[in-house]
Amino acid sequence: MTRVAGRFARAEPRATTARFVEGLLSGVERKTCWSLAEHAGDADPQAMQRLLRTAVWDADAVRDDVRDWLVEQLGHPDAVLVADETGFLKKGACSVGVQRQYTGTAGRVENSQVGVFLAYVSPAGRALIDRRLYLPETTWCDQPERLTAAGVPDQVGFATKPALARQMITAAIDAGVPVGWVTADEVYGADPGLRTDLETYGIGYVLAVGCDRRVAVNDGRTLVRGDTLAERIPTTGWQPRSCGPGAKGHRDYLWAWITTATRPGEHRWLLIRRNRTTGDLAFYLCWSPRPVPLHTLVRVAGSRWSIEELFQTGKGQVGLDHYQVRGWTGWHRFITLAMLALAVLTTLAATVRQPDPDPQVIALTVAEIRRLLNALVLTHPLPPAHTMHWSIWRRTSQARARRSHYQRRQAN
Repeated sequence: MTRVAGRFARAEPRATTARFVEGLLSGVERKTCWSLAEHAGDADPQAMQRLLRTAVWDADAVRDDVRDWLVEQLGHPDAVLVADETGFLKKGACSVGVQRQYTGTAGRVENSQVGVFLAYVSPAGRALIDRRLYLPETTWCDQPERLTAAGVPDQVGFATKPALARQMITAAIDAGVPVGWVTADEVYGADPGLRTDLETYGIGYVLAVGCDRRVAVNDGRTLVRGDTLAERIPTTGWQPRSCGPGAKGHRDYLWAWITTATRPGEHRWLLIRRNRTTGDLAFYLCWSPRPVPLHTLVRVAGSRWSIEELFQTGKGQVGLDHYQVRGWTGWHRFITLAMLALAVLTTLAATVRQPDPDPQVIALTVAEIRRLLNALVLTHPLPPAHTMHWSIWRRTSQARARRSHYQRRQAN
């Protein structure tokens, strides 16, 4: 909390933030304002709700503090920035940015919000360092009354997901974050503006593209689809490489790369990945300000899975998707504090002194660190009267909500 304490002008929201983050790190099943307030020993959730809605503090400034802290612990000149989005399933139509849209969280079209995130991946660890809420154009950005009701600032307009990623990457570079590469999936790889920005900054990229992407060959005189080029690669042209460890061991694939530079001094390639079992192909446009070997491009391509693991860890360990806020301010504040809680676990995992490696015991994971943190540091038993007070509070609130629901139905 010393890293972000200066962002709060008053002592009350500063203390509430500390209890809020401690609750996110706790073993509370659902990390809503109600459950976090009960865990903190508060008599009601008003302080927690006020922190997310009306208290005076700058969530973007706290986000910058979190990013700077993580860079101090994890910073490396060859680190990779990874952009990707994740969905937050929601009911109703009032939550800011919500609509029926495809989300990988559910694997189908669902009523959801979508957040675009930026991860920092280095040899020392990985963490989320930025976030943006995606606002659909037709159902939100073209309806000023909805934007106003949700508290969206006047200067915020429609931006595609790649545009949001470009904003975050630019902010990280301008802040001096040490980085050598950027990677992302096809949604972002198809954006020429992102590739142009990165080349201007002199930062290499390995960006996924579709199989129908045409690349220049024969000194730029011919454009050929990626899948057509893959068919021309002889068996000896595929090289086995691991793109990093996964949950079930190393992720081993066959890789091929084709130089596609059209001007002298450029370093461009089409990188192709083939599944050794199914034969499925994946394609990546690559650029670097200097010559690099194949294993470097493979490492960067494999870094993209890190952000998926961060989404899973964030939702499972610190309640990244447990919020019950509808407005613009509340969403950004909750997500930022969840990123702060995740940063605590990440820095502990990166800096904790561990005994000599034992082949029979894996290293401390983020999940195990959270368990130990709760068992050894954060545990503070509450009196039975407090538990009963919250039981009555919940049931009273639920009864009030049920009466209001019945009254609305009768009025209709």
